[in-house]
Amino acid sequence: MKAAIRTGRLAKKPLPLGEVYRLLEPGPVVLLTTARGPRVNVMPMSWLTMMEFEPPLIGAVVSNRNYSFGMLQASRECVLNIPTVSLLKQAVACGNCSGRTVDKFAAYGLTPVPASRVAAPLVAECPVNLECRVVDTRFVPKYNLFVLEVVRAWTDGRKRRLETFHHMGMGRFLVGGRTVTVPSRMP
Repeated sequence: MKAAIRTGRLAKKPLPLGEVYRLLEPGPVVLLTTARGPRVNVMPMSWLTMMEFEPPLIGAVVSNRNYSFGMLQASRECVLNIPTVSLLKQAVACGNCSGRTVDKFAAYGLTPVPASRVAAPLVAECPVNLECRVVDTRFVPKYNLFVLEVVRAWTDGRKRRLETFHHMGMGRFLVGGRTVTVPSRMP
């Protein structure tokens, strides 16, 4: 087990797994990263919920129309990366294209960093990264609910206040109590 991850300016220390729930409630947009063989992908998502404190269990809905759905279903692991508002435009851009045809890391200036327990990469620019394994899946009409167990959590201790953003639909986001609108083709 690594005590810390360091590469360039990235400096992260372990986060106690019992503190993960505080970072996800009330549900910020996250960047879901997946890997299958040499291919990696990143997609924004906000349909998630805490299901248990420790071990942290998270319910995450990924549409079966998304490229990430097949990667997550096959690999049964991912990373939930929690971005701050400084990554809002990149997150929206990632959501407006498909990983089937676009290397989103390269296209939107995101840095993949190897995780310690899963094949999917961390997003270096995100101050919090949660390495997860699929515990269970439940099929719901048209969508799939994945139950994820957080097996390793990382936080950038230099960030005292996480200015996360919350999707409100139609390109609108709630940021620290204020609403920000970014043009988007997604609902």
